[in-house]
Amino acid sequence: MQPESNTWILTAHCESRLGTVDALTAYLRRTGNYITELNSFDDRLASRFFIRAVFRSSDSQFDEQAFREGFAEQAEPFAMEWSLTPVHHRTKVVIMVSKYDHCLNDLLYRYRTGHLPIEITAIISNHPDLRGLADWHGIPYHHFPITPESKLKQENQVWDCIQQAGAELVVLARYMQVLSPAMCERLDGWAINIHHSLLPGFKGARPYHQAYEKGVKLVGATAHYVNNALDEGPIITQGVQAVDHAHYPEDLVAKGQDIECITLARAVSYHIEKRVFLHGNRTVVFPS
Repeated sequence: MQPESNTWILTAHCESRLGTVDALTAYLRRTGNYITELNSFDDRLASRFFIRAVFRSSDSQFDEQAFREGFAEQAEPFAMEWSLTPVHHRTKVVIMVSKYDHCLNDLLYRYRTGHLPIEITAIISNHPDLRGLADWHGIPYHHFPITPESKLKQENQVWDCIQQAGAELVVLARYMQVLSPAMCERLDGWAINIHHSLLPGFKGARPYHQAYEKGVKLVGATAHYVNNALDEGPIITQGVQAVDHAHYPEDLVAKGQDIECITLARAVSYHIEKRVFLHGNRTVVFPS
């Protein structure tokens, strides 16, 4: 069911203190706003409180500025960090990809059918191979080739493109390049990456073929925020599926790619719905 147009998402986090839930819920009640969804979590080890509320305004002419000013006064004694977002806001997304197209195809399908309410403003690649896919969807495609000598220049081109596209979220949909520390710092907290999750780790080339040689029994994928630790950023969501001796390397690749698509799409959905709170190198996620 689609949410009503006058529906908003209010998120907040602060130090664990008595009255934190009431600070938000009582304000919504006093201002005539009906809560349709409410999640909260108190991290007793970090002494940090997290809350997310979806509410519907009873006033057809919801005064966003007045609401913000009023809640800012309510939140100040708790030193709350908070955000207010209309449910129907379509997050502007830039997708980065290399040659593997499975995650890109999946995101484009969900975007085209409306199952992922985003606005894809650009696709960036270090290869020209997927331009036709972008053209078919009417999305600008930017090809910035990269060599070890041109890495700094290429990343500056990518950053300029991200800014010009007005990106609110960057998605690395199997972008097979290691980002520089400077680029990771720029994208910290608002770029999502996807990679395989296998035990053992099987780093390097042809991980699924390595996994086959070891007879793995599980394949999976991890979606996480980008940071300066390679494939070790704060985890948003993970997926896993059992396999057995009858799965050949190509079967493992196919299953792994399916899980990557599902896991990445779920992470993007959680992010745009304001279900993810970053806290150090961990996340608090309120699933739908």
